[in-house]
Amino acid sequence: MALHVPAAPAPALRSVLTALGSPTAVREAPTPALRSVQGPLGAELPLPVHVLDRVVPSGGAPVTRLAGWRFHIRSGGRAVAAADTVLTPDGWAFSHFFEGPYLASTELALRQAESAGAHGQARLLSVPELYMLTLWLHADTGADAGAGTLLPTDVLVPLAPAPPGIAPNRPHPAADLLPLMNLRLGPRPLLDTPAA
Repeated sequence: MALHVPAAPAPALRSVLTALGSPTAVREAPTPALRSVQGPLGAELPLPVHVLDRVVPSGGAPVTRLAGWRFHIRSGGRAVAAADTVLTPDGWAFSHFFEGPYLASTELALRQAESAGAHGQARLLSVPELYMLTLWLHADTGADAGAGTLLPTDVLVPLAPAPPGIAPNRPHPAADLLPLMNLRLGPRPLLDTPAA
């Protein structure tokens, strides 16, 4: 497999497994699919979730920060929900369970990337100002999954639903997608653009 899925911090995984083992946490989750599952549940496909922060100086690289780790919750070979973890002063902690279109869209993007022979470290990149989530294939597969700069040659795959004017499930070099994202943002771009 050309894609590299990084290992999640052990405490993050433990926090999700503990939540899955809690009947109260599962029963109170706002996820009908998770609550209706009969049988064992597992946490798989850990992906670091990075957030793309706002404006960086001209010519600078886009700034990202690690927001947490996301796990797909599987039962009987299918994803029924996802679980997010966050870093607290005491370490990694379970945040919440959820479901929705990004769950299937993430799995689709990963399958398409694998079948196309894509290379990179799989991550998620959130762009809150656009209500956008992308699969981020970071070129440096050996990089610390919690760190790293968005490189122009990294590949971004917007997940469905994507903002108007940005086609979902199509891979783009970051250098090509970022200007399009800037157009969607209007007067407050993600990147300062040098004067022509």
